[in-house]
Amino acid sequence: MISLTNSSYSIDLLHPVRQWLENIEINDPKIAQLLCRLIPAQCPFERDIKIFGYNVFHIPPLCKLNPLYEQLVSLRFQSLCYLVDKCGQDITVYC
Repeated sequence: MISLTNSSYSIDLLHPVRQWLENIEINDPKIAQLLCRLIPAQCPFERDIKIFGYNVFHIPPLCKLNPLYEQLVSLRFQSLCYLVDKCGQDITVYC
């Protein structure tokens, strides 16, 4: 008998967006510079909110909340590599 209930079946709605981001090739210095300016070099803030010395709540790093964080960081790294390797630009302004 074949069971129609499969608990390991799941749908990843962001899979097409992840694939699209992973397949982007950087071939234009202006696009690479734009991506380096738009995608932050570090994960945005993580904070502990304290009142009278007691932790009231914790705000996690925002990168952990972004389901596309890994793909965006990879795209930024690819842009930085393009600017250094192909264009010979100094990328310290983006770090």
